[in-house]
Amino acid sequence: MLTDRPWLIAESIALQHEPPCISIYQPTHRHRPENQQDPIRFRNLLKTVEESLRQKYPTQEIQPLMEPFSLLASDRNFWNHTLDGLAILSALGLFRIFRLQRPVSEFCVVADSFHVKPLIRILQSADRYQVLCLNRREMRLFEGNRDVLDEVEPAPGVPKIISEALGDELTEPHQTVASYGMGAGKTPMRHGHGAKKDEVDNDTERYFRAVDRAILEHHSRPTGLPLMLAAMKEYHAPFRKVSRNPFLMQEGLQINPDALSLDQLRVEAWIKMEPVYLERLSNLIENYQVARSRQLGSDDLSQVAQASIAGRIGHLLVEADRIIPGRIDPGTGEIKLTDITHPEIDDLLDDLAETVLRMKGDVVVVPKERMPSITGVSATYRF
Repeated sequence: MLTDRPWLIAESIALQHEPPCISIYQPTHRHRPENQQDPIRFRNLLKTVEESLRQKYPTQEIQPLMEPFSLLASDRNFWNHTLDGLAILSALGLFRIFRLQRPVSEFCVVADSFHVKPLIRILQSADRYQVLCLNRREMRLFEGNRDVLDEVEPAPGVPKIISEALGDELTEPHQTVASYGMGAGKTPMRHGHGAKKDEVDNDTERYFRAVDRAILEHHSRPTGLPLMLAAMKEYHAPFRKVSRNPFLMQEGLQINPDALSLDQLRVEAWIKMEPVYLERLSNLIENYQVARSRQLGSDDLSQVAQASIAGRIGHLLVEADRIIPGRIDPGTGEIKLTDITHPEIDDLLDDLAETVLRMKGDVVVVPKERMPSITGVSATYRF
């Protein structure tokens, strides 16, 4: 199953499957000639996966696990339409593909659970946002980060154009011919009734209300991402008047988005988004440091692992590109460091993140240079 919608990653994080669980990550490319090497690198990763499986599983069990990967490796259309990264989570009865907006480090592992830290980073990265481009007749939705912005296909139920929202109730603007100014050889003057303008304004308000309601339900709530309005100045006040979306940013873009290229829109959006991103990271780090000073936080791996099993962790910061091979005892929370090539072993930090998410805690994957600790984790406890 293929998906580009990041909020669906949360569903996969929560999935529980019998081992072996196969996780593959690979940077990919959008254009030629760079993308011609992507399927070759993918096949090399498949060799590593198969070698790991052979350490524990018989050939008759390996073949059905590897078959969907082999089919994908030969799918020329797929490799011609990749984005910046690729993630695949696979087990018996599951084969989920994610095309990602940002590159990921090349990595593959066979373990008792999925390796999901790179997906969590994308799902809960502090720099992600959405942009709603809007006028009184239509809308478009974009999602991105500091580096890239891509258009998102609105979910079913989101009215992309005004007629989808209002249907037969849409007021059709019309003009009437005035009786003045007419004479021999003169062209009649035309004007619209003031009441008709009021009806059109009412249509606009109802359309904005429908868009706001649908975006909140189908995009903002599932993702939790900040939503930036990009529209001409005259549309900002009417939309904000009817909006009930708590994710709508106070700072929007008062522009005609249709006049900008995609990259120009990304640049303008990031100017507004960067202060929000920096403030969120700063608050997370400050909260951790205050909690630690009160013995309600820790960066000790053993302590954090035990707290995660007990459901004590409210917020967990995890270092983005660090791998610590090991596993957590699900009963005691004790950690064991070992070799990641073993088909039952994954990244200890990844297992910590999964455990905290299952216990309804929050996880944010943070670049190394912004981590407040050197151990790879910083946990804030609930109690």
